[in-house]
Amino acid sequence: MPTASTREDPNAPFADPQAVASYADRTRRLVPGWDDLQKMAGVLLAERAPPQAQVLVIGAGGGAELDVFTRAQPQWRFVGVDPSEPMLQLAQATLGPLAARVDFHQGYVHTAPAGPFDGATCLLTLHFVPHQERLATLQAIHQRLQPGAPLVTAHLSFPLAPPEESAQWLARYAAFAIASGVDPEAAHRASTAIDTALPLLSPGEEEALLAQAGFGGIRLFYAGLAFRGWVAHA
Repeated sequence: MPTASTREDPNAPFADPQAVASYADRTRRLVPGWDDLQKMAGVLLAERAPPQAQVLVIGAGGGAELDVFTRAQPQWRFVGVDPSEPMLQLAQATLGPLAARVDFHQGYVHTAPAGPFDGATCLLTLHFVPHQERLATLQAIHQRLQPGAPLVTAHLSFPLAPPEESAQWLARYAAFAIASGVDPEAAHRASTAIDTALPLLSPGEEEALLAQAGFGGIRLFYAGLAFRGWVAHA
């Protein structure tokens, strides 16, 4: 995820060549257990996906999860969706020859192929989606899934009230980044950007929206300080 963002153009950092080049290393320093999160997502998909599954990956730029999935499941094929062309190019470079098993789609889920898919992931993406668009985005994912297919999602989500508790979670985010080698000033700047610019929802609100979009069996599978992850089924 970027170290700064704006409500007007949350994808702006993903067009910056320097930010794109450093994306993988930066993300590992900001998200607790990032590499294991990819593995967990693959495990949760495989619980219900068939051997030759078609999987929808929302926010596929960078290619981290696609790299893990393609290596773990040699018969799966993927549609990778992302609005940033530079990030999709990074994903292709990350995958190398494995990119042949991915159909890359520059855009958003509403313009992605209809499927139906045997599973979907949406990692470090939904916290950029404005509140008024979040439900429609989840519904668009649901519409593209086979009945019972899993959705694995993870992003920033923590208690937002009272304000002192929200501030404590943001302080923990910054402290983890600093402990991981991020410059303290940059870590606090990122924490401030999260607080002022990202359209965050509390964990309870996230689960309520998943249910409203038609998903069932909603279960928390990951909690890394300010980040949460859920698996749900269409």
